Formats: sequence, structure tokens, C-alpha cells
Amino acid sequence: MSLKERVDGLLSAAVERGDVPGVVAVVVDREGVVYEGAFGKRNLATGEPMTLDTVCWIASMTKAITGACTMQMVEQGKLDLDAPADQWVPMLKEAQVLEGWDDEGKPKLRPPVRPITLRQLLTHTAGFSYEFWSADILRYQQVMGVPGVASGKIAALTTPLLFDPGERWEYGINIDFAGLAVEAVSGKKLGQYMQDHLLGPLGMNDTAFNIRPDMRARLAVVHARGEDGSLAPIAFEIPQDPEFEMGGGGLYGTAGDYARFVRMVLNRGELDGLRVLSAETVALMCQNAIGNLRVTPMKSVMPQFSNDAEFFPGLPKGWGLTWQINLEPAPTGRPAGSLQWAGLANSYFWIDLDHGIGGIYLTQIVPFADTKSLPLFEAFETTVYQSMHPSLGSV
Repeated sequence: MSLKERVDGLLSAAVERGDVPGVVAVVVDREGVVYEGAFGKRNLATGEPMTLDTVCWIASMTKAITGACTMQMVEQGKLDLDAPADQWVPMLKEAQVLEGWDDEGKPKLRPPVRPITLRQLLTHTAGFSYEFWSADILRYQQVMGVPGVASGKIAALTTPLLFDPGERWEYGINIDFAGLAVEAVSGKKLGQYMQDHLLGPLGMNDTAFNIRPDMRARLAVVHARGEDGSLAPIAFEIPQDPEFEMGGGGLYGTAGDYARFVRMVLNRGELDGLRVLSAETVALMCQNAIGNLRVTPMKSVMPQFSNDAEFFPGLPKGWGLTWQINLEPAPTGRPAGSLQWAGLANSYFWIDLDHGIGGIYLTQIVPFADTKSLPLFEAFETTVYQSMHPSLGSV
């Protein structure tokens, strides 16, 4: 069977079983689109179909785009990976390490032993976390009246560090600060900078923090999986007039747009003859940047938003500037040194520089690491390798 027949069969069967409401998947190589397909509904309540141009909340898939913008500024000498980042984002001077809780239930805080660098922000080693996977951060928000990160309020970025910068990997709000650094040195709002210097040049015309009317007409709603496994639409949207544009997770976009970003990375910073990053910068972004530290499982403390999450349990994983790197071959067929990450509503991508291919998979389901959608993404990836590189696909 052809790649198209295999992937179409896999994804359409998943929709027919009710595993996911709707799904869009794209596979690219350096030259263009190798596969694209859309199945199911973007809204189970209205029955509107999922289409190739359906707009989804891509959540933390935003991070790699913000990271690319940040690295444009590093290339230009306007940002420095290893200098204290508080020179561009002064609120980082206020960051304190959480040491525990006093007898009255108030947080015990101390200054960090070293300043936070941009490299630590891009690699999730600065000490920040997210409330979804940290009981201490969730408690701090509740005790101190700090809003959640999806509020779009700048106060959401005032949560403490869980450890001194550089000591371990912990997934968190780091890339939001990188976005603020881009704003500081560019003099533009993050979304405008992205449009001018990355999204526009790459032809990613349906990706933005602000949902235009024509994008809203194609918007997939987020569905929540109930305890009985059923799926139902929920009212969820990133604030459209936020105090800050969330470089860590605020973008809406299409699978086709993200495929163009993936192709730019596969082509080492260039797409259709237009260069947005140097090949040397892309190579730096794609190297493990956390030394002997390792990506650790994300244990959920907010089950309505995330299950416990880890890609390829048991495989060692590093982190580049700004994505996960599997340090050994993955069971899907993906070779060591490949890149991947995801978004909270079960959107996923991978980039395989060795074979020059990448994949994008968008659904709109919470909680993250969904019991049906994450295995479907991995089956999609496995099917791609079985079809394109049969010696690599494992199952």
C-alpha cells in the first residue's frame, strides 16, 4: 500500500471508532508535502468537518517558533544566550527560589545563586515550571492569588523557581520570557515581530496570536475527554486581548503552516529560496543543549488539563533550543538526534534531519497525552517510517 492509503486508513478508522473528533496530519520532506489528510469533525456539536485548512490552538508548538525568533536576535547580536536575561526582561530580577512553606502556609523564598540566562530559558533549565505538572506552583498560585498562565496576564509570570538556574530540566513558562526578550530588543509586540520576520517570510499566513474572522470561520473547538472516554466540546480560548502574547503557547495555526516551519528547519534555515536563519544557527538549535541533564516525566497535578506525560518512556531525552531530542532511536523508526514537541490540546510534531522528513498532527483534545490521541500520533509516525523507510519502522 502507498503512504497515503496507509495513513488515510489509520486516521479514518480512528475517527470512525470515536477515538478523536477530528485530525489533520501532514508529512513533509525538504522539497514539499509528501502526505496530507483531514478526517472527522472540528466540532462534534455542530458537525463541521475537519479540513486541511482548519485552524487549531497549537499551544506549546508555539515554543519552537518563538525560539526561532529568539535565535534570529542572537544571530544579530541583539541577544546573548549566556548573559543574564534580566537585562532584557527586568522582571526576571525578582525571580526567587521556592524552598518550602512556613507554618502559616506561606511560601518560603530565597534569591537564586546565579542569574537566569537566555539559554536556560530556551532549554527549560531556569527553574520555572507550569501549574499543570507542579503541585508547588499550583499551590503558590492559589495562596498568592497568581493567575494561571493561559490568562494572558503578566502576573502569571510571577511564580517562583523550583531550583537554582541550570540545575535540572523542568518544563515551564521559560519561553514566555524569551518572547518578552524578543519584544524588548525588537521594539515590537511578539506577534508583530513573528509576522514580519518569520511567519510572513515563510508564508505561514494562517498562524497568529489573534484569531482573524476568516481564521475563526475555520476554527476547531477543543474537546474534553470525560472519565467514560466520551468527547464533548468545551468553551476554551486563549485571551484575544492579553497583557502579553504568550510565546510559550498562544498561537493558533494550521497544519499546513506548521509544515512550512518544519520544512525550513529541514532545509537548515531556508525555505523556497528565502533564508530566515543561518545554517549554523539551526545546527546549534538542533544539538542537545542541556549536557548530562535529561528530560523527566511530567507528572500531572491538574488531570483535567494533562495526564502524566512522557514521550518514549525509558529512552534518554535531551533538549535543544527549543525542542526535545531523543538521544537513542525511537520505536516509531525515528532516529537518534531527531526533534519533537507538542501542544496541550494534543497537537504533535517531529523533525528528522537525518532522513529529511517531518510530521505534523493536530487534534483538539484535553487532557494532554490523551489515551487515544497520543498513541494515534505515534502510530501515524510509525506508519510513515514503515512506508518511507521500511528498515526503520518497528511494528
